[in-house]
Amino acid sequence: NPHITSNAFRKFALLMVTVLGTTCAQIAGAAGLLTPNNSDTATPEIRQHHVEVVIENGYAITRIEQVFYNPSPADIEATYAFPVPAKAAVAEFTYWIDDVAVTGEVTTRDRAREIYTAEKAQGRETAITEQNEYKTFDSTVYPVRGQQEVRIRLVYIQPTHVDSGIGRYVYPLEDGGTDAAQTAFWSWQDAVTESFSFRLTLRSGYPIDGLRLPQHPQATITRQSAQEWQVALSSDVTASAEQTAESSPSGAGTTSIAHKLDQDILVYWRLQAGLPGAVDLVSYREPDSSQGTFMLTLTPADDLDILQQGRDWIFVLDFSGSMQGKYASLIEGVTNGLNKLQPGDRFRIFLFNDSAWEVTRGYTPVTAPSVQQYAEQLHRLTPDGSTNLYDGLQLALQSTDADRASAIMLVTDGVANVGTTEKKAFLKLLENRDVRLFTFIMGNNANRPLLEGMVKVSQGFSMDVSNSDDIMGQILLAADKLIRESLRNIQISFDGIKVRDLTPAQPGSLYHGQQLVMLGHYWGKGEGRVTITGAAGSDEISYEADLDFSHAPQLNPELERLWAFASIESLQDKMDYLGHNADTEQAITDLAIEYGLVTDYTSMIVVREELYAQYGLDRNNQARTAREQQAQQARQAAPVQSSRQSVGQSLSGNRAYPSGGGGGAVNGWLILILLPALYFSLRRQHAV
Repeated sequence: NPHITSNAFRKFALLMVTVLGTTCAQIAGAAGLLTPNNSDTATPEIRQHHVEVVIENGYAITRIEQVFYNPSPADIEATYAFPVPAKAAVAEFTYWIDDVAVTGEVTTRDRAREIYTAEKAQGRETAITEQNEYKTFDSTVYPVRGQQEVRIRLVYIQPTHVDSGIGRYVYPLEDGGTDAAQTAFWSWQDAVTESFSFRLTLRSGYPIDGLRLPQHPQATITRQSAQEWQVALSSDVTASAEQTAESSPSGAGTTSIAHKLDQDILVYWRLQAGLPGAVDLVSYREPDSSQGTFMLTLTPADDLDILQQGRDWIFVLDFSGSMQGKYASLIEGVTNGLNKLQPGDRFRIFLFNDSAWEVTRGYTPVTAPSVQQYAEQLHRLTPDGSTNLYDGLQLALQSTDADRASAIMLVTDGVANVGTTEKKAFLKLLENRDVRLFTFIMGNNANRPLLEGMVKVSQGFSMDVSNSDDIMGQILLAADKLIRESLRNIQISFDGIKVRDLTPAQPGSLYHGQQLVMLGHYWGKGEGRVTITGAAGSDEISYEADLDFSHAPQLNPELERLWAFASIESLQDKMDYLGHNADTEQAITDLAIEYGLVTDYTSMIVVREELYAQYGLDRNNQARTAREQQAQQARQAAPVQSSRQSVGQSLSGNRAYPSGGGGGAVNGWLILILLPALYFSLRRQHAV
């Protein structure tokens, strides 16, 4: 019944937006320079912070150039930390020494730290970028001479996918406030004192309807053509409306603020409506090499049917101390949302902090008295304690009914830090369970590797949610997935071209609007063919496309790093599941050093140019970076290229776009623009 399905969609979307929209608030901290608390060390300034982003061919290159200043007469060390972006690999770290840019090289984590310590002891210029687990990238520079400046540049690359015709890029700055030890030890300096800029160029092989920054309406958006758009956002001390005077810890007087690095910058773009399904191929191969690297992207047609059966909704809510500022709004959202579910649906609510428990008494029908009863019970509780995520999930999994479709909705902003915390145990808990886990990761610094690993095992999906997101728009995308079948048991085969080293080796389920992205190596050139099959409900679905490997492309060398990073993730997932293995760790380290990537096992070190040979460091990353910069300049000078391949009849239908939840076509782009107003309107109605 389309009317029932429409109502279910609206009600689920309202349920989750009231839960998530209010939970996103009040995330503490930011990217910035770190200074030990209760220290006499002078606090350096961030004088300049300039960001350049280019999104093209399915990936983004983010370039951050900064100038630090030491206001004190004595030399100091400066450490800049920022949240690890999703799926991001640091590819370049450059430090200006004697006004000359010196690019870093990757070596093992311990070796890089040894070199940095030795150079610092000699009083020579040195810098290091390290990864602090899943939390932050930390770049440390020494020395920042007394009353002088230093300049550094950090470049990272990451894949960018389109979901239901909507692309999303986030420049993460907000700290998730989940690392208590770090907060206790460090204070953050997130003010830019002279000038700040953020510039993004989007080049798409498909026409773009529009581009939007929901939390930065002051940004200048320029349409160069249907396939190329630009964003500009800047401020300085003379133009900034938030100029203030702050007392300097070093006694250097007052400091004006051009910008604060305390809010994520989020960019949406929407592809033109009515585009068909597609297979896109981007490849790279050096002229003297027989091996190339490719990225294959499948965008299916909108052919996943709507589920007709009722569902059980199991909410697993983070009740730890970090939720104190969000809990009241979270409960209000749950209450309002539950009142909107369909008759016949059932719900259970579990909370977890140091331990986990059920608030409801088994499955509960949605009635006004039952919702009021549990809302009052929840309001009498005060969040505190640590995060025993394992107990929360274990209780939820034990509650599922084998005779009904179940969905576990996990909402968390933190990490598993008490009870069972090993990733392997979580994966074992979820395997062989006929239940889908849908995880909403609130803010930055959450344990994304753990949460995404669980999602892979359960064949569900996860969504990162930033404070800067259009929350309702994100929930509409999620709701579209939950009310439809998924494409499962996906198999991929190639003919006519030799292909190896595919990652992921075994794709997970594909949900409504999602793209399937594969990276791998190929040999030879010419025409090939790919066949992708899967099951949806009781039906078998097959997609076919002819692939053109006939030329030797040299414009996308970054694909090599993307493949290496994805392969490292797969190796780490394997080790997390099977246990630590020295050979696997060595394989990760070797890949990271060969392709110049910062990981948990490797870091990027900068020393004076003449010292690299002394430390036995080949200038491989310097050469790779030069090739990438040359290719980026060539791409920028050329017209936007299409990577679409010739496809079969199964991809001729229109691709998925956001649902309007009602009869007739609804402009998804208009939804993303108007939903914040709709959300607050609904909140006012509930308050009456």
